[in-house]
Amino acid sequence: MVQWTNWSGSVRVEPAEFVRPTDEAQVAACVTRAKKLRVVGAGHSFSPLCETDGTLIDLRGLPETVEIDASGRTAWVAGGMSIAKLTRALWQQGYSIANQGDVNPQSLAGALATGTHGTGAELGSLSTLARGFKLMLADGSIVSCSEQERPELFQAARLSLGLLGIVLSVRLAILPAYRLEERTFRVSLDALPERYAELAATHRHVEFFAFPYADHAIVKTLHPTADLRPAKKPAAWEESVFKLACDVSARWPGATRTAQRTLMRLVTKGHRFGPAHEIFPTDRNVRFEELEYEVPREAGFATLTAAIALIRARSLNVTFPFEFRWVAGDDIWLSPFNRGPCASISLHQYAKLRYDEPFRALEPLLAAHGGRPHWGKRHDMTARDIAASYPKLEQFRRVRAQVDPTNKLVNPYLSNLLETS
Repeated sequence: MVQWTNWSGSVRVEPAEFVRPTDEAQVAACVTRAKKLRVVGAGHSFSPLCETDGTLIDLRGLPETVEIDASGRTAWVAGGMSIAKLTRALWQQGYSIANQGDVNPQSLAGALATGTHGTGAELGSLSTLARGFKLMLADGSIVSCSEQERPELFQAARLSLGLLGIVLSVRLAILPAYRLEERTFRVSLDALPERYAELAATHRHVEFFAFPYADHAIVKTLHPTADLRPAKKPAAWEESVFKLACDVSARWPGATRTAQRTLMRLVTKGHRFGPAHEIFPTDRNVRFEELEYEVPREAGFATLTAAIALIRARSLNVTFPFEFRWVAGDDIWLSPFNRGPCASISLHQYAKLRYDEPFRALEPLLAAHGGRPHWGKRHDMTARDIAASYPKLEQFRRVRAQVDPTNKLVNPYLSNLLETS
């Protein structure tokens, strides 16, 4: 039996059948014969979205097509294509996308299905870039949807958790190719709230990383530039030093505070330029689990301050920094950003350490500040919590039932979470 694992190794799936089709006819054959079915991307989700004892389909064997529309404003892109390959292909044709997260191996369909996002006060998640879908439904039929064609299916498909069908291709909003200037520097935690607002007003993208036992944070800004200097990668030693600090803290928890303060003293100013698709992502080779909540923007800094205080008060051994980003609101039915602008607060835990204790300690605090979890990250939300948090959930359920009346695409995790059965 084939076993599939996600990137962190915490989700393990033993499907009855694992297939990587090479054309749409093979996809249709898999779909029609399957009794239960889930689709897998790059495995960068930490929640068990892909779990199934039926058929698991990997779309990375399909042709990786990128077709620019005549207007130059959208492109039809293969759903199984990675964001890394997509953005390189767009660049070669003179285009970019408006935003990315800080890693890029995810499949485009997977990123849209979970509401993956980057940072930017005026920029939404990647799901907001979708303008249309070509879907294979649970019965093997193929349909298209957009704001004009089957609009309710389109609204549900913008963030679908893989419950509506297989995303064969996406019509994605694109921009003329642009370059970015990146700056990194250290700021004290006390000065961050005022400084962050100033930076967000003058830079297209701002985020920071704050170790819970240090008194400074690493701030990163990105802004469009005309500078043509070639991109350069961050120093390779930085990742190695960070992994060493994580290993030391995992073996000797009492050293965590010293390790994090030492890491912050090693931070120097960084400055580089390059094509947007090369500057947005960073290499993430140190494995981790992740908890992420999107809280109302006005509550962001108070929530982060309380979270850091809780970790310190309980002496929780958390080796990774918090990641803090601003994200624009949207109108997507299952989006955690659909109530307005948010502050995204992520807590990572080194894969060699238990994540359940810090995550369970922090999740009630994040929820109490009005937060809702990222669908692809670890969380303990219940069906009652989800129903109370998403006013459009019933519309999504109705559309889902129409296109998958036998619940072929539903696994136990999603059935319990959304009460789909």
